[in-house]
Amino acid sequence: MSRRGALSPVGRETLHDRVYNELRRSLIHGMFDAGQPLRIVELAETLQTSTMPVREALGRLVSEQALEALPNRTVRVPGIDRERLDDLARARCLIEGELTGLALAELGADDYARLRELTAACDAAFRGDDPDKAHLTSELNHDFHFYVYRAAGSAVLIPIVESLWLQSGPYVRAAAQIHDERRDIPATHFHWALIEALERGDRVKAIAAVRDDITRSFNLIRQRLDAQDAEQREAS
Repeated sequence: MSRRGALSPVGRETLHDRVYNELRRSLIHGMFDAGQPLRIVELAETLQTSTMPVREALGRLVSEQALEALPNRTVRVPGIDRERLDDLARARCLIEGELTGLALAELGADDYARLRELTAACDAAFRGDDPDKAHLTSELNHDFHFYVYRAAGSAVLIPIVESLWLQSGPYVRAAAQIHDERRDIPATHFHWALIEALERGDRVKAIAAVRDDITRSFNLIRQRLDAQDAEQREAS
């Protein structure tokens, strides 16, 4: 498994696509802060390429709503917004719940063994002190979920959920930071619950587990926003 930081140099083959894929991967895994500006020259230097493919990649990502263009021609990662938070959580629960239900009939013993391996690896990564922990755990989490979703065999729904994960990147990063501070239930708690439900053939509980996993992250951010609002009211 690749263990890279926020961005890595790219080669010269299919350069435009590779630059786009590298930026897209970093956004999905929450490697950028919400509201962070992305400067073309700096990205080009990091990726060891010219500015043209970076400019094109940023334009593609703006069109996919993963980034936003400001009036001064600056491109940035979208900030945390309550309305968008609720919208993303709702859409992800609907689509990912449906994919989980569809996948149930397609999964077998070998698949459950692989899902356990991914979850155990994620548990170990969370407990470790690897400086690349945030990226490693994000990749393992992504691999776990998409192993289930791809088993559903839906050529229509998979691109939709990929887009939703791309848009969710800043929220994933914010939720991970809050979770590290709070250290409540393990981050993989609902992964184990999902595996158990899938093995039992319990469609209702499997969908509930994946939805609980999704909403937990968004709820952590929502609770933080509520606390900040309360502090502001008290201060005014």
